[in-house]
This record gives sequence, C-alpha cells and structure tokens, in this order.
Amino acid sequence: MIENEKIRKLCSKESYGFEDLVGIMEILRSEEGCPWDREQNHHSIRKDFIEETYEVIEAIDTENPKLLREELGDVLLQVVFHARIEEEQGSFNINDVANDICMKLIHRHPHVFGEVSVNGSAEVLSNWEKIKSDEKERKTVSDKLKAIPPMLPALMRAEKVGKKASCFDFETTEAVMDKLAEEMVEVSEAIEAEDKSAVEEEIGDLLLTVTSLCRKLGVEPEVALNRATDKFISRFERIENEVLESGKAIDSMKMTELDAIWDRIKHN
Repeated sequence: MIENEKIRKLCSKESYGFEDLVGIMEILRSEEGCPWDREQNHHSIRKDFIEETYEVIEAIDTENPKLLREELGDVLLQVVFHARIEEEQGSFNINDVANDICMKLIHRHPHVFGEVSVNGSAEVLSNWEKIKSDEKERKTVSDKLKAIPPMLPALMRAEKVGKKASCFDFETTEAVMDKLAEEMVEVSEAIEAEDKSAVEEEIGDLLLTVTSLCRKLGVEPEVALNRATDKFISRFERIENEVLESGKAIDSMKMTELDAIWDRIKHN
C-alpha cells in the first residue's frame, strides 16, 4: 500500500491502537513524511524522552489521570520513535522490543510462570535481583554498583548505590548523624583553606552522607528535596508579595529585612 493510501486510511479512522501509532511513525519518517521527524536521531530526541518521563511523574504526583493518560502517550511515542530509527538501520523493530520485555517478565517471575514459591513481595524482589544479576553476569557487589546508570539524577544514583552496598552501611541513625557532623567540619576546613576542588569534594561527601541518613529513616531524598524546594518557592512568593504590597522591590531590600519576613511567615 503506497503512503497516500496509508494516510487516507488512517485519517478515516475514528479511533486508533498501538499498530496505528507504529504506522504513523513509519509515515512521518518516510520520504513523503515530515522533514523534522526524518532529521531526528537517538541523540537529538534524547532530551525529549527525559522531559516526557518527568511529565509522567508530575501527573502521578498530582494524581491527575487525564494528564497521566496524555503523558504516557508521549512516552510511548518516544519508544516507538527510537525503535523506528533502529528498524531503518536493520537492527531491531518495536516487535523485538515487545518480545524482549515479555521474555524478561516471564523469566523474572518464576513464581507466576514457573514452579517457584514465594512468601510476599520482599522475596519476589530478592529473586528478581538474583535473576537479574545472573542474566547480566554481575558476580560481585562492585559489578552491581558500576551497573547503576551514571546519568541518573545524582541523589537517585547515590540512593541506589547505598542500597546495593548495604553490606557496608552505617549501623544506626546516630552513626550517620555523627558522620554528618564530621563532614560539616571537613567542608568548613576546605572553605577556610580556600581550596575550591576540596570544597566540591567535601560537599559531595556531605550530600552522599545525607542520602545515607535518608535511607536509614526511610525517606526518598529526591522527594524530600523537591518538597523542600516547593516550600521555599511558596514562602519566597509570600515574601515577595508582602514586599510588593509595601511599594518596594525585593532586590532593593536588605537581607536582614527579608530574613525577618521569612521567619515571621515560617512561624505563622
């Protein structure tokens, strides 16, 4: 079927499914398709994939099913886009992607598709990690640590590294607090020495220790930091509104004045 016939058939439909999405991407990437879509490669749309994923997270966090439906579609588009690029290179297609994930799910759920018995979710996760390590031939803890993607958000990566290296962890929350105090001293010493490289290193150690504290207390560092940032924005907005109502500009105020407003808003 020539492209025009495919387009006419697609435009006449009242509803669409996954195969239609695959067909639309094929048309967009064809000579008769869209110039922009034809020009793209894995690297040029990499950022789009990241942004769409975070928009899905926003929809989940705000419990917005309408937005979630839309954003999941955008992520699905990215998957189909990348698969189409590889299909044009003769590497694999979207059906190969679906095949591989189906095989993985069957293999990693032997308690469902095999004869293995489990007692709860914890054992399921333990078996999953063991099967995954066997598949990837990760024989040591170091192998598992190095396999954690370095392009993850830094807090998320640090959290995952800490969990994987649980055999080398602080025994108590108090021990983490002591380590935090020690790291603060080292940050201060680096600042006093005016050693920029050392300051960066020590602040890195401090942040890593904070993720250890989060792990001990069952707190997700990414969530905690995002909520703290949202709180800061909310309080800053209230400060700025108060300053504007007084007829002043916020950048003309002294820090002591702004601190006083901040403290009052915080306590209220």
